Amino acid sequence: MKRVRLRDREFRLLIEAEVIDREIERVARQMNEELAGESPLFIGVLNGAFMFVSDLLKQITVEGTEISFVKIASYDKLVSTGNVQSVIGLKEDISGRTVVILEDMVDTGESMIYLKRMLEEKHPKLIKIAAMFYKPDALRYDLTLDYTCIALEKDFVIGRGLDYDGLGRNLPDLYTIEN
Repeated sequence: MKRVRLRDREFRLLIEAEVIDREIERVARQMNEELAGESPLFIGVLNGAFMFVSDLLKQITVEGTEISFVKIASYDKLVSTGNVQSVIGLKEDISGRTVVILEDMVDTGESMIYLKRMLEEKHPKLIKIAAMFYKPDALRYDLTLDYTCIALEKDFVIGRGLDYDGLGRNLPDLYTIEN
């Protein structure tokens, strides 16, 4: 599909699934090398990161790997509300552990700052952040992204776990909004 329509908006193909898959494979190789011997806890950020988590973790070979999820929200339709809410929290004891946050998209960095602060209170050994997509020009915080797949412009995108008003998460490719 070169174009999709969701509710009142048109979107055009931006990045095909094969390109995204290759970048996720690259990041998985890097993680397997860097996290060897760490028994990391991967924390997927719902709802959007479910595809990234699935695609990435199938390729992680680090012994002792565990996965958990948190749910935070800061978007309403096309814009960030600037108000991050923790909906589902972390139950695992992370003290002294290496934690890797898996996020679908890092744009302003608001959600990651919020989550990182929350996790730091639980005394992990190390916190790393991995993003399937990120928007370097939109970042408003001093935030280190340890693993990144694909940099994007500031345009609104859907697909591969990202949605517009709840729709489009299931699309394997990435689409950008038509103006």
